[in-house]
Amino acid sequence: MVDVLLGLQWGDEGKGKIVDYFADNYDVIARFQGGPNAGHTLYVEDKKIVLHQIPSGVFHPEAVNLIGNGVVLDPITLKEECDTVASFGVDLKKNLFIAERTHLILPTHRALDKAAELSKGNQKIGSTLKGIGPTYMDKTGRNGLRVGDLLDKNFTSSYIKLRLKHQRLLDNFSFSEDISAWEEEFFEALEFLKQLNIVNGEYFINKQISAGKKVLAEGAQGSMLDIDFGTFPYVTSSNTISSGACIGLGVAPQKIRDVIGVTKAYCTRVGSGPFPTELENETGELLRKTGNEFGSTTGRPRRCGWIDLVALQFACMINGVTKIVMTKADVLDAFKELQVCTAYMLNGKETREIPFQLDKNRPLPVYKPFTGWNTDTSAAKTYSGLPDTMKTYVNFINQYLGIKVHFISNGPGRDQIIEVS
Repeated sequence: MVDVLLGLQWGDEGKGKIVDYFADNYDVIARFQGGPNAGHTLYVEDKKIVLHQIPSGVFHPEAVNLIGNGVVLDPITLKEECDTVASFGVDLKKNLFIAERTHLILPTHRALDKAAELSKGNQKIGSTLKGIGPTYMDKTGRNGLRVGDLLDKNFTSSYIKLRLKHQRLLDNFSFSEDISAWEEEFFEALEFLKQLNIVNGEYFINKQISAGKKVLAEGAQGSMLDIDFGTFPYVTSSNTISSGACIGLGVAPQKIRDVIGVTKAYCTRVGSGPFPTELENETGELLRKTGNEFGSTTGRPRRCGWIDLVALQFACMINGVTKIVMTKADVLDAFKELQVCTAYMLNGKETREIPFQLDKNRPLPVYKPFTGWNTDTSAAKTYSGLPDTMKTYVNFINQYLGIKVHFISNGPGRDQIIEVS
């Protein structure tokens, strides 16, 4: 069976650490969407590692890691990641596999991303400029090149044809950028990519399932950035929710067992877009400073706010979440009082539903106050060792959502995670 692990907010929930924590219980870890805009942070041998495309189970020697067809792959970023991972003694020939249907990010995709974002002026969506949106556009427009195409003798001519099409689009933007250095790196990285395990992803993973192997499908970004159900248009270019795992890996819905949702104990967002509980004050700044809230991919400071249970309940509903992992609970150690958003006030009425076009229908959060624990919890090893005020906070979230928090992360370390009894 397949368990899905994904983010329930606007990304940056700490999924990488959680996948790494659970990886020993699984035989296969598979990324099912997104691209190098993901930043999954791990600590290996006390060193910080940020994975953008390689699944977060790669440091577990017995786990097989698959980059699924729903991912868009930047060969340059992949090569850099592989070099970093290999420096820890990981044999990527043994444990990393790439689905042949995975679409490739071309240098011109990056140029198109930059041109499109610049053209939006004050209405920028906050793209990471990694070429991800244009690559997904080529995928749905049936123009893209895929990993399996590398093995075709006509690959170079197909590349040139698509490059010329992209150049015409760039001319329409009146945008010019020298991509010759990118191209040189790109073709070097393609030669490296050819040496890795390129497989028929859907047969590969279904054979693993048929053999009784346990699979963990790893999502990127967060549910509120889903192209259909997120805060459109300030979203990513893929389906980040649990159903995306079926499309992004080629597995049937009845193969899905648990959906493990990851949420911070508060809320953050990078880039533009609506954020009802955002705190643009000293409290928000304290959350950012204490939580070291800066993007692992972009380095941009994250916008910070209190936990939003309206958005969280929505994310749990559309994902079919069965278990919750709460991360960065220790960041709230610094606060004497906490607030929890339990409803929105919209057009003079209170609601627990996410409105259409959250960016135009801007609700006011309705808060319920909680006493903070205001004590260091980072050394706690058991749920019983946590302050009663923290347990009250967690229990309220359990009751509101109707889904239990099963694990609490109380620090960045691999061992700083508590199973809730």
